Amino acid sequence: MGFARPYGGLLWLALIGMLIEAAAAGAFTTLMTPIINLTFIEKEKQLSTLLPLAIVGLFLLRGIAGYITDYHMAKAGRSIARDLRVNVLGKYLRLPGLRFDTEPVPSMLVRLGSDSDQVAQAAVDAMKVMLQQSFQALALLGAMLYASWQVTLAVLLMAPPLAFVMDKIGRRYRRISHRIQESAGALLQSADQALGNQQEVKVYGAQGVELQRYGAIADNHLKLSMKVESTRSIASAMVQLMGAVGLALLLFVAGREALAGRLDAGKFVTLMTSMIAIIPALRQLTNVQNMLQRGVASAERLFSVLDSDDEPDNGSRSVQRVRGEIEFRDVVARYPGQTQPALDGVSFSARPGTVTAIVGRSGSGKSTLIKLLPRFYEPESGQILLDGEPLQDYRLSDLRRQIALVGQQVMLFDGTVAANVAYGELQDAAPERLQRAVAGANAQEFVERLPEGVQTHIGAKGGRLSGGQRQRLAIARAMLKDAPILILDEATAALDTESERLVQDALERLMPDRTTLVIAHRLSTIEHADQVLVMDQGRIVERGSHSQLLAQGGLYAHLHRMQFREAE
Repeated sequence: MGFARPYGGLLWLALIGMLIEAAAAGAFTTLMTPIINLTFIEKEKQLSTLLPLAIVGLFLLRGIAGYITDYHMAKAGRSIARDLRVNVLGKYLRLPGLRFDTEPVPSMLVRLGSDSDQVAQAAVDAMKVMLQQSFQALALLGAMLYASWQVTLAVLLMAPPLAFVMDKIGRRYRRISHRIQESAGALLQSADQALGNQQEVKVYGAQGVELQRYGAIADNHLKLSMKVESTRSIASAMVQLMGAVGLALLLFVAGREALAGRLDAGKFVTLMTSMIAIIPALRQLTNVQNMLQRGVASAERLFSVLDSDDEPDNGSRSVQRVRGEIEFRDVVARYPGQTQPALDGVSFSARPGTVTAIVGRSGSGKSTLIKLLPRFYEPESGQILLDGEPLQDYRLSDLRRQIALVGQQVMLFDGTVAANVAYGELQDAAPERLQRAVAGANAQEFVERLPEGVQTHIGAKGGRLSGGQRQRLAIARAMLKDAPILILDEATAALDTESERLVQDALERLMPDRTTLVIAHRLSTIEHADQVLVMDQGRIVERGSHSQLLAQGGLYAHLHRMQFREAE
C-alpha cells in the first residue's frame, strides 16, 4: 500500500471504471425483467425498440469504463513494479558485505526480475480481475435481490462453503509459490555456474554432470508447477460444482415462488441471467488466486530484502582528506557460523608514504584483513584506527572516499573507456586529468589504437580488452581518484610477463606519497616493501623487510624458495 500511494489518482480512476462496469452488468440483467414482461408478454411496441437501444448504450458505457480501468491499473501496477526494482537494487547496494557471501547474485537477480514481475502481475492483472469480478458479482447479486430477495437468500447458503474453499486454495497457492520462486533462483544459479565456467565444464567433460544437476532442479520446479496447476483445476471444478448447486437451489426456490404468485417470468429470467453470469466470475476469482498468491509470495521476498538492516553508518566525523595513518589493534574477525576466526589478534601499523605487503598461504586471512578497512566487514573485537580515530567514527562515504582499490578481478562496466576510468564520483573529472591518469597507468598505447579512443565502448565487464588492459584501466581509475590509501589485491597475479611489467611500472607511479597495502602472490614484486606481514591461519606470524625475513629462514623464506624453484 505504501508503494501504491503515489499512484492513488490512477487507482481511483481505475476503481471508478470498475464500479461503472459492474453497475452496467447489474443494469443489463435487471433489464431482463421489462424485456420479458413488456416485450414478450404484454407486447409493448414502443419499449421493444427502446430496450435494445438501452442495451447498446450500456455496453458502450461498459467498454469506455473497461478501457479507463485497464489503462490506469496497468500504469499504476507497472510503476509500482518499477519502484520496487529500483528500491531493491538500491537496498542491495547498501547491505553489508556478508549479505553477498550468503546470497548468490543469481538469487538477487531473480528478486529483481521475476519477483518484481510477479508483483506487477498481481498488482495489475490479478488485482484487476479480482476487483472487477467481485464488483460484478456484487452488482449481479444486487440485481437478484431486487428481483426476489427470498430466492437470493436461499442461493446465499452456498457462500460460507465457497469462502472456505477459496481460503484453503489461497493458503496452498502461497505456500507453493514461495518454493517455486526459490526453485527459480536455484535454476538460474545452476545455469549461471555452468555457462559462466563453460571452458572448465568442457575440458573436464562435465557437461553430463552439469546437465544432471540442472535437470534435477528443473524436475523439482516442474513438480511444484504441476501442484499449482492441480490446485487450480480442482478449485475451478469445486467452484463450478457449487455454482451448479446454487443454480439448482435457485430453480427449486424460484419454482415455489412462481407457484405462489410472488415471481413473474421477467424476474425469473433476471435471476437466472444473474446467476449464470456470477458462476464464471467466481471461477475467474478462483483461477486468479495462483497469480495473486505468487505476487504476494514475491512481495514478501522483496520486502525481506527491503526490511534488512543497512550496513552500519553511525559515524559523525566528516573529513575531506586524511593523512592515511592506519593502525590495527588486536583485531579479531569471524564469519557467521564459523568457529575458527578469519583474523585472530592482528596488530600492525602503516604510515603514509610506505608500502605494507601482506603475504601468506591461501586462506590465511589476507583478503579479510583488507576488506575490514573500507568496512565491507566489521571486526568482532579489537580496533582499527585511521589517523588515530576509530573507523566507526567516520561517515561511511567519507571513509571510502579515502581509499582506492585495484584487485585481481577487475570490475569494468558496459560503457566507454572514459566512463570506466572516471567512474562514480569521478564522472565530472576534467578531460586533462582523465588523460593524465590513462597515460600514467601505461594505458595510453592501447587506448590510442581503439576506434574511438577513450570514447570506445569496451563491452560487458570490459570483455573486448585483455586482462592486462583491464588492469591498467583499473589503475588509471585509482590514479584519477588520487586517494591517500591504496589497496592492491594481487593486482598482477593473473598477468603475463609483459603485462605484469607494464602494470608494475604503472603501480610504482601510483604508490608514492600514499599508504599502500599490497596483497602479494608473487613475492618478487614486494622486495622493496617497507614492511612485510606474513599471515598464517588468521595470525601475523612474521614481520619485517624482505631481506630480514629471508634471513630468519621462517615461513616467508620457505614460500620464497618454493616460488624461486617454480620460476627456475
